[in-house]
Amino acid sequence: MTTEELPIPADRILDVATRIADHLLDVQTRVNGQIDAALAELLPDVQQRLGVERANDVDLSDLVNARITGLSVVVTPAAVATVAPLSAASAATTRAARRAMTDIVTGVDDRLAVIAGPCSIHDPEAALEYAAFLGRMRERHGDDLEILMRTYTEKPRTEVDWKGFAYDPFLDGSSHISVGLVATRLLMCRITAMGVPVAAEPLNALTPQYVNGLVTYNGVGARNVTDQTARERVSGFSSVVGFKNSPEGSIDAAISAVLTARAPHEFLGVDHHGVSAQLSTTGNDTGHVILRGDKDGPNYSAAHIAETKRKLAQRGLPEVVVVDASHGNSEKDHRRQVHVVRDLAGQVAAGEWAIRGVMVESNLVAGRQDLDRRHPERLEYGVSVTDACVDLGTTEVVLAELAEAARARRRGVSGP
Repeated sequence: MTTEELPIPADRILDVATRIADHLLDVQTRVNGQIDAALAELLPDVQQRLGVERANDVDLSDLVNARITGLSVVVTPAAVATVAPLSAASAATTRAARRAMTDIVTGVDDRLAVIAGPCSIHDPEAALEYAAFLGRMRERHGDDLEILMRTYTEKPRTEVDWKGFAYDPFLDGSSHISVGLVATRLLMCRITAMGVPVAAEPLNALTPQYVNGLVTYNGVGARNVTDQTARERVSGFSSVVGFKNSPEGSIDAAISAVLTARAPHEFLGVDHHGVSAQLSTTGNDTGHVILRGDKDGPNYSAAHIAETKRKLAQRGLPEVVVVDASHGNSEKDHRRQVHVVRDLAGQVAAGEWAIRGVMVESNLVAGRQDLDRRHPERLEYGVSVTDACVDLGTTEVVLAELAEAARARRRGVSGP
């Protein structure tokens, strides 16, 4: 099957991604060989002109790459985009959703944003079934909600665990990263072609390039919010961006990140060929805080929202907040997300305009399961392998409550 025969059947995405990766890795190996040959030809002349003496044969084996056990060629963003291009439908979905999310964050659109979906993606077939469900929810609640799908293929780990679909797509520890990157792009192309915009949580400087043009909303996670390089990167993102408070609950860290990301930056990054480049950014004025609770408990109450608004105003930032109903706010009990949403819906209905969006961890089936990488085939279909999620029926209920809250806010209170 070729990419011209899209849509690729859900159960064949990994097969097609493997085939694409094999071809592109062969191309990249040849390209790298040509680069090495060109450098071997050109650099001696540069050395001579600069008066640099040829290095003697010095043993550096104990100084360089002392703990690296392997170095493999990887597909490049430009090559992947060439063989897995965005369709007109995908581009239209992302363009419209970015505009809508920007308008919600800036107060032009009085709807409420909802980012719902699995804690992490591990099964393309289940992900596409969930996307179809969200497509129906978007049709039902489009007047009141802008619904995006969590399509997280990278997972931050506190210690050591499965790092996500982009890094280990076969769930067995084989770590075929090139296949994972291609499969992630194919999956996002399929979802956006269905008219469902996607949200992601990028963990490094490289992975966003592989899904360029596909992501509507990028969240910077609690573990990365204090990372200056992460703040700089998102200052150049074309998507809408949010920053979660830190794991210990620091909202000030998220506010500092928003301020940093809104400013222009010059920094070292990579281009679409995966080559080091100096990047210049305009700053991202969509940056905002995401409240996700902390190790001591929730931070979504009206008092917490008021305190966050005060802190934002004190720093000269718009009073804009997205609330994550999971993580610390649900006290790591997925069932409590319903109570969190109900409280937030009450605040919205009462006229709280600072709350512009809500995040919900949701999957086809409630709960979670452990991943045994020796037997990934034993996984139960539609159940999370990371954080526990609520099921489709519960998701329908919370979406209806949030839609009603958005209508009540619109009827009762003038806009922000």
